[in-house]
Amino acid sequence: MTESTDPGTGVSPEDRKIITLARSARARNGVPEGAAVRDETGRTYVAGTVGLDSLKLSALRTAVAMAVASGATSLEAAAVVTAEETVPDEDRAAVRDLGGPATPVLVAGPDGTLRVTVTAG
Repeated sequence: MTESTDPGTGVSPEDRKIITLARSARARNGVPEGAAVRDETGRTYVAGTVGLDSLKLSALRTAVAMAVASGATSLEAAAVVTAEETVPDEDRAAVRDLGGPATPVLVAGPDGTLRVTVTAG
């Protein structure tokens, strides 16, 4: 079965869901970034930026860590909501480690509008 996309945005309903979850995490926690990842079974993991004195993690790396800690063995997609134009190589590497180089990383602005889709590779 092929998943359809919204002709106005080109985003599938499942990808729109992880963008919305990432945006909600960012807003709810008042952090610079929110992220969500979807694993091989369709489960989602949502996180915000971690900014402790002793631990600093981007939202995307935190979401990947949550997926791994919950037993995920692969990722289908990742999304990050940020004011930045793209995601750092370290974030893409975390997605690649679990999902592989072709895993899409959706980068959306604070308003939830998809800016670009890059691959983890």
